[in-house]
Amino acid sequence: MADSVPVRCPTCRRENAFTPPTFPCACGAPLTLPVLPGGLPVEIVHRTWQGSWVEVRCDSCGRQDDWPAPESGCVCGTVVRVPVMPAPVPPPPNFPAAGPLRTAAEPLPATAPGPVPAVARPAFRPVTIRTARDCVTAAAQYLKWLGYTDVARTQERTASGVDLRGRGVVAQVDPTTRSTALREIECVWLNGLNDSATAVFFSLAGYARDARSRADELYIPLFVMDLTGTPQPVNDPADELIRYGATAR
Repeated sequence: MADSVPVRCPTCRRENAFTPPTFPCACGAPLTLPVLPGGLPVEIVHRTWQGSWVEVRCDSCGRQDDWPAPESGCVCGTVVRVPVMPAPVPPPPNFPAAGPLRTAAEPLPATAPGPVPAVARPAFRPVTIRTARDCVTAAAQYLKWLGYTDVARTQERTASGVDLRGRGVVAQVDPTTRSTALREIECVWLNGLNDSATAVFFSLAGYARDARSRADELYIPLFVMDLTGTPQPVNDPADELIRYGATAR
């Protein structure tokens, strides 16, 4: 999980803590947007499509892609764009290569048993969030991308406290504008315990402090949803789930 950095509001000069967002690269590794040390945040007055994206290179596979530009809001109402370090200039064609990347079709070399390798998967295609139903759809698509291919909506969410269920996973989605409470975290954990499945939580507005602490204790992956429909991990279990997918446990 990324460390928070201070971001000073250009309007009221208040210093706010900001945690750079982390996205799943196509190679399966978590990619945290590298905030530029000492960079000056710029107030967002007019949004443009081009200005809403930044180019960042993955440290794990070297892939260079466009990602949503990080933004931070202040209590005074100002929203700023946080600058990130520019993508490095690629080496000339005759630069010595570090060696070809292994493709998914190539077998792993015969070695002594070690850590489970990260799962390689195609880039996640987000579902733009406009309604509460979109939140559940985006979470379902994300779980399928992580390897839970048979995940589906439950029929009686109110009774069970679960929005999505699949082989080896149960998930709850909180599409409200309030922080997810402790009780909801414990509810999805109990459902996962009852089904011998991994319990996952998705929230649109983030988590209360005690809910976040309890999720860490119970090792429940927590994600926050942005309006682009790309869930972002907020704790170590979520980072592990992104890296290893359905094989994480």
